Amino acid sequence: MKASAKRLWAGLTLLVLISLTSGAVPARLSSQAEQAGKAALPPDGAKLYAERCAMCHDNAQDRTPPKAMIARRMPEEVIASLTTGSMKTQAAGLRELEIRALAVYLTGKEPSGAIDTAQLANRCTEPAGPIDLKAQQWIGWGRDLENSRHQPTPGLKAEDVPRLKLKWAYAYPASMAIGQPAVLGNRLFVTTDSGQVIALNARSGCTYWAFRVNAPVRTAVSIGALARGKFAAYFGDERATVHAIDAETGKELWRIKLDDHPVARITGSPVLYKNRLYVPVSSVEEAISRPDKYECCKFRGSVAALDAASGKLLWQTYSIPEAPKPYRQNSAGTQLYGPAGAAIWSAPTIDARRGVLYVGTGNSYTDVESTGPDSIMAIDLATGKIRWANQVLSKDNFIMNCRQPGVGNCPKDAGPDYDFGSSPIIRKLPGGREVILAGQKSGILFALDPDNGGRKLWEARLSPGTALGGIEWGFTADATNVYVPVADPLGAPTSRKPGLNALRIATGEKLWETPAPSVKCAWGASRCTNAQSAAASSIPGVIFSGTTDGHLRAYSAADGKIIWDVDTAAQPYEAVNGRQAKGGAIDAGGPVIVNGIVYINSGYGRIFGYPGNALLAYSVEGK
Repeated sequence: MKASAKRLWAGLTLLVLISLTSGAVPARLSSQAEQAGKAALPPDGAKLYAERCAMCHDNAQDRTPPKAMIARRMPEEVIASLTTGSMKTQAAGLRELEIRALAVYLTGKEPSGAIDTAQLANRCTEPAGPIDLKAQQWIGWGRDLENSRHQPTPGLKAEDVPRLKLKWAYAYPASMAIGQPAVLGNRLFVTTDSGQVIALNARSGCTYWAFRVNAPVRTAVSIGALARGKFAAYFGDERATVHAIDAETGKELWRIKLDDHPVARITGSPVLYKNRLYVPVSSVEEAISRPDKYECCKFRGSVAALDAASGKLLWQTYSIPEAPKPYRQNSAGTQLYGPAGAAIWSAPTIDARRGVLYVGTGNSYTDVESTGPDSIMAIDLATGKIRWANQVLSKDNFIMNCRQPGVGNCPKDAGPDYDFGSSPIIRKLPGGREVILAGQKSGILFALDPDNGGRKLWEARLSPGTALGGIEWGFTADATNVYVPVADPLGAPTSRKPGLNALRIATGEKLWETPAPSVKCAWGASRCTNAQSAAASSIPGVIFSGTTDGHLRAYSAADGKIIWDVDTAAQPYEAVNGRQAKGGAIDAGGPVIVNGIVYINSGYGRIFGYPGNALLAYSVEGK
């Protein structure tokens, strides 16, 4: 009990004793004692849940996770969601103790506080050795500057893939595996929902070091050389902060916050090129802005260029050039703002030949029109100037859980929420001509001309598309073909098209389509869907692609035949770091293939499927 509360109790006790001798307790003192007693009681988490959360989470729809799914998370993750994440608005006005009580009620666990990085299990007994940027690698999101997600030298042949078996499992210190791994030589860098970046040995999974961040981290790590033989590891967190740490020791070098909006975040992986770090910025304002007392909306997506050595901001370009301005009041009298939105969810793609980067943008949040949302943009690497923008869909005005257009903060002219959520890919056609490939949640894959303002060359519709369907987190391309997973988690069986598609890059001709198999989820029927929304990856002759039912599959590039299939959530794993790892949905980040090992996270359960904390490493016969 705080000292002030102790003094109040002491004073009240004395006055009550005096009053008892005269036969009565004054009403004012009785009321004060009652209030002090209430203040001393711990908050009731069950009551807070019933008042603030039950209406949505007891009858979960669309992206809203059910209560049972939240129960699998760590209390720190729930606290982060309530304080800086998508539930920030719903938690408005709650005290720190109330937020903690709500997290404890939902998860059944007490927050443990910051993880002591000095007490890491499974420490490596041998030093990692010097960092070599020429070593076999998959660093960053797409492996190369073109974001192809293709590994030309995997240390693994197509005929070996059916013999892949588990080599080892690692248990993340959180309930959910969210960040795509990165590999450089014998080092493996992972990021966590509990706010850590951890360096492991890529062969054994032993731990070199861990760095603590005060926010979830879901971006892949990029590595670059500094002066005097040092190397930096770069990543972004869900409080819109970019970090640089020493890649050999995990010591902090610098950090910079790129956006002060309360729910701005970095989900797309930073990209390093010629001593500059290019960082996309997104937000979850569309998830928190439905309440009619919220002043919707003021966030704009952006890309920032930083000096890689110092973190100095060199330029920051907004995907919507116009700053938000007041434009009308809603029915509750709350001032609304616009234009807003066009978050950049994915890693930029570098076009070194033309001196630009390409990004895809998300939907608009308001009725105020702009050319920024649902666009592919070319931005000058040196200056940040927008060279061109191709908006494929206008008036895609969307905030979550709006059922009545124009009511409260809901846009009057509501759109379908067809973000470009995946990184564009650059590929060279026969004869030397290049093409930009861009996938949208509409279910359409576009081919654009980089030399003519992003003019459309062809488009291919792969599914009807929905706010949670179509092309979600990423696809992969080799020299001639592009391989595109389709999500489509919801909808009528006749309209859903989850699966993997192969198209010829030069023409958009579909070569084959393999529907996602329908299987029973290891966790039961709740939130079980075969959406193929995670990013796909490829090696010569084979494509790896996961589904939200927990399966990771390998497909023949020749005809789409499934040649290997593993249910990553079928059973728990005794992890190399002394804990139990449990798999779940495969979503967002995709497989990473280096030196004959396929690495995959199992347990991204933020939207569909179930959360899990497993990092799995597969090799031929598990050797």
